[in-house]
Amino acid sequence: MSADVASSHSEEAVYVYQAPVRLWHWANAGSILVLAITGYFIGSPPPAVGGEASASFLFGWIRYLHFAAAYILIIGFVFRVYWAFVGNTHARQIFLPPVWRGSFWKELFHELTWYAMIAKEPLKYSGHNPLATLTMHVMFVWGIVFMICTGLALYGEGAGMGSWQYDLFSSWIIPLFGQSQDVHSWHHLGMWLIVCFAIVHIYAAVREDIMSRQSIMSSMFSGWRTFRDGRPADDGH
Repeated sequence: MSADVASSHSEEAVYVYQAPVRLWHWANAGSILVLAITGYFIGSPPPAVGGEASASFLFGWIRYLHFAAAYILIIGFVFRVYWAFVGNTHARQIFLPPVWRGSFWKELFHELTWYAMIAKEPLKYSGHNPLATLTMHVMFVWGIVFMICTGLALYGEGAGMGSWQYDLFSSWIIPLFGQSQDVHSWHHLGMWLIVCFAIVHIYAAVREDIMSRQSIMSSMFSGWRTFRDGRPADDGH
């Protein structure tokens, strides 16, 4: 390969996602997948299985997997909040979007035009771009908090009065929504919102990997964000 060709394909790399963040990301993705599938069947149960009831525990296993995945998600989220304080600047980005900066909103508008195929060139960020940061903060962080609280409130109903789930969540969340069925409905709606978020999240990551010439997908495996044909923007993140 000639020197001219080699120099025309420069590549810069920045270490963005630390190992605990990457581990949490994939454990969280797996938990959400299991929760969405089992949650769908809990809301829309499959037909009854023929034969003696003692020979089948299908719905019991669906509920068990749902609860197990839920506790993995809860423990992972608590750890993720902790790592936001002890990790690097990228670890706390989705928890503290800099909405007080005028430049944040200006760059967010640019990202909107980029995704709308209006802007010609993308801005490059070592971490999340402003649109992704704000979307993940609202839809994911607070969405997960909502699902954890309503889920534990519903779990506390079954665990009964005196359980920590009932005392900390059921005792006030169910009256706040009106009744148990209302909490079920909102929890089910929250599932579909997170499913829609996941679809958009995957689409945006693949799109950016291709169109903005920066590694989005592979960075969540390696931790390194690479920028092909140019240096990353100095975004302060």
